[in-house]
Amino acid sequence: MGQFKSYKILTVGLVLLVLVFYLMMCWTEPMIPWLPQPHPASEHVSINWDSFLQNLTNLTSLLYWPPTGGDKDDFLASTSPQTSTYHLKGPAQATYALGRHLEAILVARDHRGRPKAHGGDLFRAQLLGPNVRAGVPGEVRDLENGTYLLSFPLLWAGWAQVQVRLIHSSEAVGALQRVWREKRATVDFRGYFQGKNGTQEVVICNVDPQSTGTKGPTCQYRDVVSGETWFCAQPSTMPCNALVGHSSGRYLNVTTPHEEDLLAGKVTDQKLASGIPPILVTPAAPGNRSDVALPSRPPCRPGHHSPKPSGFYYQDRWHSTFCSSRSFPTVDSILTCLAGRIVHMMGDSTLRQWWEYLRDTVPSLKPVDLHVTYQVGPLMAVETTWGIVLHWRSHSWPLRSHRTPVASLHSVARELHGLAGGPYTVVVLSIGAHFTTFPPSIFAQRLAGIRASVEALLDREPSTLVIIKLANTGYKSAYASDWFMLQVNRILQAAFAGLRVAFVDAWEMTSSLALPDNIHPGKLIVRNEVELFLSFVCPT
Repeated sequence: MGQFKSYKILTVGLVLLVLVFYLMMCWTEPMIPWLPQPHPASEHVSINWDSFLQNLTNLTSLLYWPPTGGDKDDFLASTSPQTSTYHLKGPAQATYALGRHLEAILVARDHRGRPKAHGGDLFRAQLLGPNVRAGVPGEVRDLENGTYLLSFPLLWAGWAQVQVRLIHSSEAVGALQRVWREKRATVDFRGYFQGKNGTQEVVICNVDPQSTGTKGPTCQYRDVVSGETWFCAQPSTMPCNALVGHSSGRYLNVTTPHEEDLLAGKVTDQKLASGIPPILVTPAAPGNRSDVALPSRPPCRPGHHSPKPSGFYYQDRWHSTFCSSRSFPTVDSILTCLAGRIVHMMGDSTLRQWWEYLRDTVPSLKPVDLHVTYQVGPLMAVETTWGIVLHWRSHSWPLRSHRTPVASLHSVARELHGLAGGPYTVVVLSIGAHFTTFPPSIFAQRLAGIRASVEALLDREPSTLVIIKLANTGYKSAYASDWFMLQVNRILQAAFAGLRVAFVDAWEMTSSLALPDNIHPGKLIVRNEVELFLSFVCPT
């Protein structure tokens, strides 16, 4: 038995080293070969690392980003939103047919007006229809020579306008890559210890011992289900089991003055001058009175492949392109859908917005006072007539939050381990936004434990509905940039590949309209996210 246990530990370690190798291959320079030493998974949930790694074998291509090149110290040589331009790929037409594509060419230029010779910029393109409150994300294909091919599906009839924004120059992306590659952590956390006589001590905590900033001993806290570990500098006067509170700490200094210029607001998330006049889209065939190009689609069920774009807005409503998403315009329609169901929402505050939307929209859905920290939860609301229970709780550390009891920080893997599942159980997960301050290997390790728990849940009760909310846009800093979030989403989708789960593409839903990016989007977007979620709960 002891030999088997040693062999298992060795196997897990070797697989993790291969995972780190995949992550290292994504960068033009070596990553720090560091990963927390894993512990064997508990006897309750066994993490099949081989199976997980098999689902991430394309991680290298998922995280590939074109070389950013250029003069790293010359700000004027970086890509400029003022001088970069775009134009139609072909000659302008009087009208464009509904259901076809519009293509354009974008030429990136530096602050001196010179065309760039390499790619790596993060541009965001949209096709907007202000008159019909419509919008769809465009595809941006980096040709890696300073030019980009833009493609927009023409999905509604009427006037439409192209809009392009430079989110980050290639040089700024290079700075973000360096931060992600070289820094074990770009934030730290506080651990609050309390003795039996009321004495208190506050120390630094983080994902690995070195990031606690101490040269002395550390306290190690291991998740009993996933085997993940958390570390705090050991207090001078109290034992490790006296840890009672957790909160955010400092944002560490991780960028140079030159990199701060590259990430500054004057060159980040800036619109390019309009290079294409508004176009008129008309129905493709005479007598076709349809205003939107939506073919017949199956009901929204887990396991569907999501194309790009995964949907678009029309008349302020999100229309899925891969399933027949539904509208839930009345309180009764929401109640009928959720009747008899227990919904478990676990993750970050962007998912808490779903709980808040349902609480505020359905008057009979009454919050239960659990006397807990609202920011972290757990939160619960019930509707006794229709038999609805709605839970939300945050994921565990690393969690940027106000001070909260450690007892409230349950890992997602542990919560899933405690669910029986069934046809009236719905699980929604939103994980990613709090992991942009660490190397991608930390996020991959977290997802390994969660995937194992999801897989076990679906094995014991296949009728359980599991929905993954992707991270949305909204951050533009060296700590939580949209570029980081884009990579997080790629890892997230790959990690759950092969499982019968559904995805809500919050990335596209928050990047399709002419609205300012906000990590906590407004009610219009949240309503559409919730309605897509409900479309999976009640597909017909």
